[in-house]
Amino acid sequence: MAVLFEIEHTTTYSYAKPVTFGKHRAMFLPRPAALGRLVDWSATTSSPSTVRWTTDTLGNNVTEMEFSEPAKELTFSFKVRGFHFGSPEVETFTLEPRAETVPPQYTPDEWNDLLGYLRPHAEDPGGAVAAWAKSFVADNRDRTTDVIQRMLDAFRDTFTYNAREAEGTQSPPETLRTKSGTCRDYAWLMIETLRRLGVAARFVSGYLYDAALDKGAVGMVGSGATHAWLAVYLPGAGWTHYDPTNRLSAGYDLIPVAIARHPGQAVPLEGSWFGDAPDYLGMSVKVVVRKLGEIADPSEK
Repeated sequence: MAVLFEIEHTTTYSYAKPVTFGKHRAMFLPRPAALGRLVDWSATTSSPSTVRWTTDTLGNNVTEMEFSEPAKELTFSFKVRGFHFGSPEVETFTLEPRAETVPPQYTPDEWNDLLGYLRPHAEDPGGAVAAWAKSFVADNRDRTTDVIQRMLDAFRDTFTYNAREAEGTQSPPETLRTKSGTCRDYAWLMIETLRRLGVAARFVSGYLYDAALDKGAVGMVGSGATHAWLAVYLPGAGWTHYDPTNRLSAGYDLIPVAIARHPGQAVPLEGSWFGDAPDYLGMSVKVVVRKLGEIADPSEK
């Protein structure tokens, strides 16, 4: 079964007077993979621009835009339509025996390929993240799927989602200390926690489908903007997606756009502008993900 989806992603920057713009870089195209197939896509800007399509070292689709004229407002409009494969229910899988307990036993080849996703990236000067990680395997509770589930439950039961306006991602110790953060903060904390247990994990940025936007009953946290979660490599299951913000596992709801070792490699839109600091008035972002229908085989349509 596949879902035909449509994404509209609009970002607008406003300024008090015309400013000039440097190169901007966007990640909005879902990754080419067995889980999806793109039908058409476009990137347009309110100010004349030259658009170039490329990929980064991790195979993520990147859109680069260069501008030739100053403006008081700059709007980026990204649209994409495609198929997303998956199950509407929580995904089930069978692990190889060597992955059933924490830490998974990776082969030498897997270890070499996964090293960047196994080695902790963020500092933990007080050891709080390491201690939190150990709490999930205390008293020999080391079954891999149970450990991951306990982490997801901890975010649901003890953390408060905070959609702050500040850019960037909090450090894992700060998110753990405040027990609050955005989807990016949650994902980054869970990644660094798993890495300290010897589990390969990577950051994923993309889009979240919320059935409530199609007049459904389900309401998701983090819809209406780009979303972030993580993927864990478990032998037998491969890369498996988990969303600590909504306690999701794979399914139709998560549409991956970019993968990364750390959040700084998967910024949805970034660039520069030249003017006086007070000229910047702010930005607005609107993301709409629509489910257009379900079909058994996209090749038949």
